[in-house]
Amino acid sequence: MVSTVFDNFTAPPSSKLLGWRLLDARPKDGWIRIGFDGKRDFCNPAGFVQGGILSAMLDDTMGPAVFVMTEGKLYTATITMTVNFLSPARPGPITGEANVTQLGKTVAFVEGRLMAKDGTVLATASTSARLVETAKAIAPSASSLPAALPA
Repeated sequence: MVSTVFDNFTAPPSSKLLGWRLLDARPKDGWIRIGFDGKRDFCNPAGFVQGGILSAMLDDTMGPAVFVMTEGKLYTATITMTVNFLSPARPGPITGEANVTQLGKTVAFVEGRLMAKDGTVLATASTSARLVETAKAIAPSASSLPAALPA
């Protein structure tokens, strides 16, 4: 894997809760792969990872795609996010992938998906996100916040 802005980045509590870890990235392409832990604590009564948790994982994949593409210069504030749930997510490892489809001056468009360990696509999403200079979006004492947290 290439060196990225996340090499010396401390994940915030929400990302740690999800088990967020960078698996791979192609910063110049605006592509990223993130690993998550589909914990039993995240399951609904049917025994599947709850949809809101999957949405958080998607959000925490798509924002970092912009962050890594801009070498940490731009932070994303989610404007809209559309999620499509395709298959029940059983507890276990979940992988997120995202690709920046368009990076404008003030808005980015990103597509993402979550997959189970066997490659089954669990959910897909698209987002539009406002771009903010990271230095203006994140207080110095909170410099470990990820790019995916909505404003």
